[in-house]
Amino acid sequence: MPLRSPGLPHSIDSPDMRRAGRELLSLALIDARNHTLHLLSLYQQAMGNDTLAVPATEGLDPPVWLAGHIGWFAEWWIARNTQRAFGVDCPVRPTRLAAIEPQADDWWNPTQRPAAERAAAGLPDLAQTKAYLLDTLESTLELLEHAAETDAGLYFYRLALLHEDLRGEQLLVMAQTLGLALSVELPPASVVRPPLLVPATAWELGLPDAGFAFAQESGSEHTDVPEFEIDAQPVTWSQYVEFVDDGGYDRTELWRPEGLAWLARQSEGRRGPRHVEQIGAARHGTGGSVLQQQFGRTVRAAGNRSAVHVSWWEADAWARWAGRRVATEVEWEIAAHTVARRGFRWADVHEWTAGTLQPWSGFRVDPWSQGGEFDPVPAFGQARVLRGASFATRARLRSMKRRGFALPDRDDGFFGFRTCAL
Repeated sequence: MPLRSPGLPHSIDSPDMRRAGRELLSLALIDARNHTLHLLSLYQQAMGNDTLAVPATEGLDPPVWLAGHIGWFAEWWIARNTQRAFGVDCPVRPTRLAAIEPQADDWWNPTQRPAAERAAAGLPDLAQTKAYLLDTLESTLELLEHAAETDAGLYFYRLALLHEDLRGEQLLVMAQTLGLALSVELPPASVVRPPLLVPATAWELGLPDAGFAFAQESGSEHTDVPEFEIDAQPVTWSQYVEFVDDGGYDRTELWRPEGLAWLARQSEGRRGPRHVEQIGAARHGTGGSVLQQQFGRTVRAAGNRSAVHVSWWEADAWARWAGRRVATEVEWEIAAHTVARRGFRWADVHEWTAGTLQPWSGFRVDPWSQGGEFDPVPAFGQARVLRGASFATRARLRSMKRRGFALPDRDDGFFGFRTCAL
């Protein structure tokens, strides 16, 4: 469908970039590639070499491989895809042209290069990978100049942009996991406000006229929501310390059976979220203290900062301990839209929500995520929905409507949560 002027973005940082036309998309694609190259430079500085070799760890892709995959992904779905003009209606396996780099598929196609083989010898070095990133960006921008100014015509360009933004946050998550001393500035902690009462309302979940939507965001869901009370901000470290101090990790009645099984798999008797080195007892109303690893440095986390690197099981146990419940995604979205002026704050952490990921009415698969790590279909009924954004999320992905997901065991991402009254 042709693009309509209302609601079109005026900045490459706008969440409305999902509706962006050719001109802004071109600028944003350049910005995203520059950000990727900047992150690689930060890795070089932190690691002191150009190989960026990392230990073989489940869930971690070598940074150089991931960078090459970013360029490969754009080329695979744009320059090599002869049916890209069909947009979301493109076949899963369209007719494809040859790659700029003859070995591109062997190196960077995740279906041909399993995770265990991504650190193998024989892959391109950093200089070759950067050259490939520049070559693929150039071909993407040349094709974009002639793309139809429609949602279908621009679908894969918007996808390539947001995919690169997602991978940029993945690079920062990996740096935190590896303990790399990246010079990353965290936003200042904000004032903690009391919970907010939100009146009953009818709400429509979904992204009508978004221009681009990830598969799990397709369709819509109408629901009537009764009055609810919701935290004005995600649960803070001071609040989390009280749970730990009260023996929260040892009280089996607070944990679901699956959560207890997850706890049992953690090493050294887990007593706090991931990357926490020490979590102190609350005394004299101070809320205790938390020593946490942040990009290779041990820091004292501010008590009014959002607790982070929390699994869904920990969030659920904390809520049970507090006599509350994890907020639902519709409650989160309603509050984000309607009570921001009363103090509802988000974008500190990606926030777990209650219930499991389910398709909305009118859900449809897309041509690119099927069978991959972004495919929501295998995750339905198992993964939990994530709302909000973190400091590592590019501004154009910070949308009150964005719907992410992860399995409840995950705690490597910048994940937190907020609760509602029972």
